[in-house]
Amino acid sequence: MQSNASAYHEPVLLAETLRYLAPQPGETMLDATLGGGGHSAAIAPALMPGGTLIGLDRDREALEAAEARLAPLRARLTIILLHGAFGNLNSALASRPDTAEIQLDGALFDLGVSSHQLDTARGFSFRREEPLDMRMDASSGPTAADLLATASEAEIARILFEYGEERWARRIAHNLVERRRHGERIATTGQLAALVESSIPRAAWPRDIHAATRTFQALRIAVNNELGQLEAGLAAAVERLKPGGRIVVISYHSLEDRIIKRAFAAWAGRGPSVPGSSPAAWLPLESERKLTLLTKKPVVPTAEEIARNPRARSAKLRTAERIRT
Repeated sequence: MQSNASAYHEPVLLAETLRYLAPQPGETMLDATLGGGGHSAAIAPALMPGGTLIGLDRDREALEAAEARLAPLRARLTIILLHGAFGNLNSALASRPDTAEIQLDGALFDLGVSSHQLDTARGFSFRREEPLDMRMDASSGPTAADLLATASEAEIARILFEYGEERWARRIAHNLVERRRHGERIATTGQLAALVESSIPRAAWPRDIHAATRTFQALRIAVNNELGQLEAGLAAAVERLKPGGRIVVISYHSLEDRIIKRAFAAWAGRGPSVPGSSPAAWLPLESERKLTLLTKKPVVPTAEEIARNPRARSAKLRTAERIRT
C-alpha cells in the first residue's frame, strides 16, 4: 500500500494556518491530524531550534508517510509521532513519559478524509467499486458494511438524517433492511451507491453532488465516531494550551463547523441567555472563559486556492487563543 507523503493532499489554508498558529523557535506544537505531514512540514522549521512537534493520527499508513517526510528535520527539533484518534488525545500523550503532562503552544486540527484515504480501497468513495470499509484506522473496529448488516432500520435512518442531512433517510434505510431480509449484504461501494440512487426519485437527485454523497458522509462519520471524537479532542487540546496558546481547526461540513463554533463560543465565555436561543443572543459568562476568539467568522480559501486545490472548496478555519493570565 502506498504510504509516501506525495500521496496525501496539499495542505488546505496553509498560509492562514501558519499566520494564526504563529509557531516560534522552542515552542511545542500539536498536529492532531497529521496525515502525510503537509501542515507539520511547514510548521516544523519555525519551531527550530529546540522546539517540539507532536503528530497524531489514527491511520498507521499516514504515520509512516509523515515519518519519512519529517525525518530530515529531527536534527534541530524533537519530533514525536503517536498513533491514535484525536478524541483519545490524553491517552495517546499519556503513553509516553515525555508527553504525559506536556503543555502546548499551539494545536492544529485539519478534519475530514485525506486524498490518500480516498484513493485507497477503503470504501470512502462511491466513484470506484471497492469494499465498504470506511475506517480511518483500518486496524480496528467495525466497518460500514458491518454497521449496515447489524443496525436497525431506525438507527440507519437516524445516522443518515443526522450525519448526512439526507431527506430520504427513511426510504434508504428501509430499502437497505429489505435487502438484508432477503439475504443480501451491502458489502461494496457500488452496491450502496446503486441502492441509494434507486431509493431517491430521479427528479429529487441533488444537482451539485452525487445522490449518494450524503449517505457516504453519514456512514463515514458514524463508523469513525467523528463528531464525538471532535468534541473530545477539542476539549483535551484546549485544556493543554498554555496561556497565549493558539488552536486552529479546519472543517469541511456544517456539522463539524457547528460543533467548533459552539465549543469556541462556550470557552470564550458565551452561553445561551435562554435555553434554545440562537448563538447571536448568547451572553458572556466570565467565570467560564478559557479562550479569546481570533476569528468571529470562519476564514475560507481564496478563489486562487480553490482553483489550485479543489479539496479546499468547502473548508472553514476557526481559531482561538487561550486566555493569558
